[in-house]
Amino acid sequence: MDFGISTFVTDEGIRPDVLGEALEERGFDSLFLAEHSHIPVSRESPYPGGGDLPEKYKRTLDPFVALTAAAVNTSNLVLGTGIALLIQRDVIHTAKEVASLDLVSRGRVAFGVGVGWNREEMADHGTDPTTRGALIDEQIEALKAIWTQEQAEYHGKHVDFDPIFAWPKPVQTPHPLIYVGGESPAALRRLARHGDAWLPRQQTPSDEIKRVREWLAEQGRTDVPFTVFGGGPDTDAVKRFAEAGVERYTFMLPTLPEAETLAALDDLARLAADHR
Repeated sequence: MDFGISTFVTDEGIRPDVLGEALEERGFDSLFLAEHSHIPVSRESPYPGGGDLPEKYKRTLDPFVALTAAAVNTSNLVLGTGIALLIQRDVIHTAKEVASLDLVSRGRVAFGVGVGWNREEMADHGTDPTTRGALIDEQIEALKAIWTQEQAEYHGKHVDFDPIFAWPKPVQTPHPLIYVGGESPAALRRLARHGDAWLPRQQTPSDEIKRVREWLAEQGRTDVPFTVFGGGPDTDAVKRFAEAGVERYTFMLPTLPEAETLAALDDLARLAADHR
């Protein structure tokens, strides 16, 4: 099993270029960054983690800018979003951002997507929370068209555009792996139909990991790798996911200043080494 890092890169923590270099030096294979464009001051959506919303949610850097910075001083580190809130994004601009990052990083993008939880944040982008699932399904189809066709077009209920030219195309063929985040029935249907990889969270039971693997195989999807997002420094959890056949486990790195982050990475690197 490979080991990576998932985190929130903010203006108060370690710089993404320094972080990327530190990860590669310590043998981590990947970096998955969370995304929030903003957090509305007036909010009714409860924080899924319980309690008050952590400050880091309000301060995240744009993931593609941060991942580009991380790409500069690295050569093998997988550069992932965990997750990009695609339903809050323009699909054509997003297609260009992902393809541009894949080009400048020489084919190292892992594109994690999901529908998110903050309904007020969605509404500020003009997204109807009640139709966000249908929207993201069409967006994924449209992204694939833009990345793989010389003259791409898409005509759906929520996404609609006539033929366009859009370069660059991704380095990876046919396109970067699309990691579907979430464990709900709707997310799993999305994974089976549109996704290339699954991004479950640490609280997902081992039996569910095995069940989803078998369920995908029944549909002819035996090619779907699993990456655990936001895992804790928990030896038992690492063993549990390894035994369930997960290909990658990403530790959730706290958002801290540089010196404290590097010390935390040293501890996580030792833990990962014990399980390789």
